[in-house]
Amino acid sequence: MMDHEQSHERGHASRSAGGAAESAQASIERCDLPIEGMSCASCANRIEKQLARQPGVVSASVNFATKVATVKFDPTTTRPADLADAVEDIGYRAIVPRPGGAFPQAHAGHDHEAPHEQREDHPTHLDAGAGETRRLLTRLIVGAVLSLPVLVIGMSHGRIEAFNAPWIHLLELALTTPVLFWCGARFFRSAWKGLLHFSANMDTLVAMGTGAAYLYSLVATIWPEFFAGVAGGHAAAGAHAVPVYYEAASTIIVLILLGKYFEARATGRTSAAIKRLIGLQPRTARIVRDGMERDVPVDSVVVGDVVLVRPGEKIPVDGRVESGASAVDESMLTGESVPVEKSAGSDVFGATMNTTGALRVVATKVGGDTALQQIVRLVQEAQGSKAPVARLADRISGVFVPGVIVIALATFAAWWFASPADTRLSMALVTGVSVLIIACPCALGLATPTAIMVGTGRGAESGILIRSGETLETAHKLSAIVLDKTGTVTEGRPSLTEVVPAPGTAEGDLLAIAASAEKHSEHPLAAAIVRGAAERGLRLDEPSSFKAVVGQGVEATVGGRAVLVGTRSLLEERGIRAASADRAQQLEKRGRTVMLVAIGGREAGLLAVADRVKSTSREAIARLRSMGLRVVMMTGDNEQTARAVAEQVGVDDVFAGVLPKNKADRVAALQQEGLVVGMVGDGINDAPALAKADVGLAVGTGTDVAIEAAGITLMRGDLRAVPDAIALSHATMRTIKQNLWWAFAYNVAAIPIAAGVLYPLTGWLLSPIIASGAMSFSSVSVVMNSLRLNRTAGR
Repeated sequence: MMDHEQSHERGHASRSAGGAAESAQASIERCDLPIEGMSCASCANRIEKQLARQPGVVSASVNFATKVATVKFDPTTTRPADLADAVEDIGYRAIVPRPGGAFPQAHAGHDHEAPHEQREDHPTHLDAGAGETRRLLTRLIVGAVLSLPVLVIGMSHGRIEAFNAPWIHLLELALTTPVLFWCGARFFRSAWKGLLHFSANMDTLVAMGTGAAYLYSLVATIWPEFFAGVAGGHAAAGAHAVPVYYEAASTIIVLILLGKYFEARATGRTSAAIKRLIGLQPRTARIVRDGMERDVPVDSVVVGDVVLVRPGEKIPVDGRVESGASAVDESMLTGESVPVEKSAGSDVFGATMNTTGALRVVATKVGGDTALQQIVRLVQEAQGSKAPVARLADRISGVFVPGVIVIALATFAAWWFASPADTRLSMALVTGVSVLIIACPCALGLATPTAIMVGTGRGAESGILIRSGETLETAHKLSAIVLDKTGTVTEGRPSLTEVVPAPGTAEGDLLAIAASAEKHSEHPLAAAIVRGAAERGLRLDEPSSFKAVVGQGVEATVGGRAVLVGTRSLLEERGIRAASADRAQQLEKRGRTVMLVAIGGREAGLLAVADRVKSTSREAIARLRSMGLRVVMMTGDNEQTARAVAEQVGVDDVFAGVLPKNKADRVAALQQEGLVVGMVGDGINDAPALAKADVGLAVGTGTDVAIEAAGITLMRGDLRAVPDAIALSHATMRTIKQNLWWAFAYNVAAIPIAAGVLYPLTGWLLSPIIASGAMSFSSVSVVMNSLRLNRTAGR
């Protein structure tokens, strides 16, 4: 499940070429840098470009929603500290995570004194987000308390006599100044840094708008005579004749902080899946060392330690049961609610819940290697990635802020020349500030990443691990699904399906004797017969002699009688007539592998073995077909067996007799027909086809190689997870399109209204205060729409 860079599609290339590619890819490292100071999508776009142009950087992606930059780089050319310096050069702040740890990309402290120091006590970026939310709340409360009286004074319009005192503007100035320069310090600081680096962002818009209103009001307060010539001489009537906009400046800051606070809270909820996953990890483990039991921090457990798990406790690490029996709730891992029976030799996974019995477990994977930690890592990588649909928003937001500034200046100039002399300055100021405030592109920046965060988190909770935003987007375009048969549609191991005794032989006797004869055989078909006898509670005897006949079966002596189990030709070579041949042919047409049994020199019946179809496969395939997908089953089995299985599950298209090396070619052939192909498989031989497909879906019960080659990992062996994953993709993409439509439509409609195009018709101008509230509402609405995925995705 780890994000290996090597493409498994090239697994059959030459050793030298493969080795060179592997070496090159192995030198590429990944680093996640939490970023401080981002305020909108244009900030993220600028940081991304700055990182991408650094020497040794292979790729860079900045997620505005999570405030994290994901960089893949050559460690021989650059270091994370160098990347952080590059970010700081353009006015932002990057936190270098400490090396190692269970969650390497989650460490994101906010140590303002040591920006690049790798500290052991750095909190995760999730914790840092909570701290940022608390700081926003503090400044919001202070700003609201100070702004309220200013707003009341401003809205009175001089009708309240007490507010006409000569000192009233000085009071407004005193209350507004800390709101702007303490509560809103982040906006001015960021705008100044941007100015130093010849860039603009959302903070530039806010700082320009509120700063203009504040400076205008400040001059009107301490030097009203200045406006005598500028605004048509209305200052002659007295200082109070000059309008001030303290209430606009302070209330805008408060409303934007309010929007940022709600945005931070809502965005934090999009990371809820990761928080829940991290919280599943138990803090301590009870281990046996030097013959003594002791409780130790889970980080202290090493591979090979014996861990004791009591009923009702969480299993602390991945391991193998040494002794004991219990049922383990693995719903956090697979999404399945039914506990799984565990006994000696069974694999168990960290953070799953032991329910009924005590287990003694030998640790096999600890720390960042456990299944839980790898799931968290995979989800974080997916949430940090970008879907192709996001690139349009990125391009627009990259030029959006400078464009808005130009529109605001043009609006100011138009109203300056079009308005009467006594109101020209106030009209121009109100419209220009409104344009600056309402046009913030935050909603554009949040539209895609918030939906991807919620969608991938929702998938992880359902046992569907999506590797990237690109995979999530491509999955909704699928038009064909190719299903590997063995281990995907079927159980993946042969099982005894029929026991047909000859006249005069009891069914139980036939199976017990045949299983005893096969007891020492290593053939999978023999194992299926022995399991079938054990499931029926039959007692097996020890054969006194045993010989495997290659390609035909076995011969043994059980209870003093000669026993043959195998093909028709094996019996005929021993001079035994195969009377059940017709019945055997009927079963073979149904996809069974048939073995005839002879006891004491005469035929005693037959046994049929087959790889059973999973109970959920037919339902899953019916759902895929109802989604309009072409469903194809591919297998190396012969045509007869493949058709028999396909008929059981409702598949019409079958590729039979396909060699492992040709599976990718069959996928390519479907792609050449114009189909967008998803491949579902679980074995090593499926890896090239999984990599070749537009979307590879690996059944999580399969091999690591298959999982690494796939874009989506299904943690449970249930084929119903495939339509669930596709439905999740559809729901996520629908949400992204809704978000983008709202963000685009909002700005297209809002900017002209803020510029005053409705004034000639209605006499109505948009107040900067209303503009700031509307801007905040647009961002929060996008995040809340993304959170709806938690209720709808995957159903």
